[in-house]
Amino acid sequence: MAKKITPRSKDYSRWYTEVIQRAELADYAPVKGCMVVRPYGYALWENIKEGLDRRFKATGHVNAYFPLFIPMSFLQKEAEHVEGFSPELAVVTHGGGKELEEPLVVRPTSETIIGHMYAQWVQSYRDLPILINQWANVVRWEMRTRLFLRTTEFLWQEGHTVHATYEEAQEETLRMLNVYADFAENDAAIPVIKGRKSESEKFAGADMSYTIEAMMGDRRALQAGTSHNLGQNFAKAFDIKYLDQNNELQYCWTTSWGVSWRILGAVIMVHGDDQGLILPPKLAPYQVVIVPIWRGEEERSQVLEAAVQVQAALEGVRVKLDDRDEYSPGWKFNEWELRGVPLRIEIGPRDVAQEQVVLARRDVAGPEGKSAVAMSELAQRVPQLLDTIQADLLARARKFQRDNTYEPTTYEELKEAVGKGFALAYWCGDAQCEAKVKDETKATIRCIPLDQGGIGPGHCVVCGKEASERAVFARAY
Repeated sequence: MAKKITPRSKDYSRWYTEVIQRAELADYAPVKGCMVVRPYGYALWENIKEGLDRRFKATGHVNAYFPLFIPMSFLQKEAEHVEGFSPELAVVTHGGGKELEEPLVVRPTSETIIGHMYAQWVQSYRDLPILINQWANVVRWEMRTRLFLRTTEFLWQEGHTVHATYEEAQEETLRMLNVYADFAENDAAIPVIKGRKSESEKFAGADMSYTIEAMMGDRRALQAGTSHNLGQNFAKAFDIKYLDQNNELQYCWTTSWGVSWRILGAVIMVHGDDQGLILPPKLAPYQVVIVPIWRGEEERSQVLEAAVQVQAALEGVRVKLDDRDEYSPGWKFNEWELRGVPLRIEIGPRDVAQEQVVLARRDVAGPEGKSAVAMSELAQRVPQLLDTIQADLLARARKFQRDNTYEPTTYEELKEAVGKGFALAYWCGDAQCEAKVKDETKATIRCIPLDQGGIGPGHCVVCGKEASERAVFARAY
């Protein structure tokens, strides 16, 4: 713990990796591109999973599970889909010591195999809608990997729904986009921009893709979740039909939507500082850590007894009592700061005598983040302070995003802006203008915001032609 973490300003990428490893969130696996999620990191993922799963079920979705292996012929049924995923596929050609009659793809996403099953389950309009989500691992053979953000194997959820009409499918697509935005802002304390993807950036096989985009601490963008209206593309490829109320056979309309553990990477990069993690209270494995301070056995017994009472008083709060003898209080302070615990409770002999404790906020450094609170008030004050920390983290991230978002009106201004943060600028919709920006600046169109701010038409920042919408340009992970 004595070795300091590389400052973000010196090497942001190295800072990110060091925080993950030293906070014991994850480590590199023996297989290139894969990683091992350690217990503290998995506890964080479980809280993310719980927050999302609760929202899915509240909107009428149920969980199921589909196979890891998918026949190659399934992917080939939807041409755009297989073309989009071909470079990333892991393919099994042998099993049980024999060559397989048909190669099997290790799940990169599940539209095809789920579509195959839906074709068997859907007969009538009475069978619709089907609203299923699955929590699973997927494999995409990435060339350049980074812990949590882009790995060969990763954990995620993928929702797959079937509807009778386009309007119902579109309503579902936007509903789940809003669910993701609600989770990102209210649980992860990450402000996001909701928008639709350009044609070149949309999901392979979708009619329309929507995204939530977030700004990281180095001002680059991260796609934090996507929701896709698949139209009838997969319904036609897999023959998903239903008899309508007029007894006529119709193709269904389908959607898919997903969030992976890259949202965990976003939490690290949006909130972390040079001391390590800063975790939003709603997601933190431990919301509070109690660090007792003593000298000698008599003080130890007295302080630990009070610390146990404090822990018991915080019912409903995720509390860790760090009563290890082999580490000093200062060492523990540093460790739990690195691990991002939102609130630290310090208690020593003098505090016991005065029937108080010292609260130290992780998100506010120095004396400004500390306050003395009577033990009798802790059950009320701690939850209130955790709510304040949660709100302050979101407000701080919103201000950071706002302060680093620019509105260029010329191409030269755009090129300068994407080097400093987000550029919100008019785009004519021409793929050639989009490609020019990418080739010359390495920035892409992250989305066309659904909220255009009530502005009228303008002129494309690249070519000067008339444009009706603005897009967010940024360099991204």
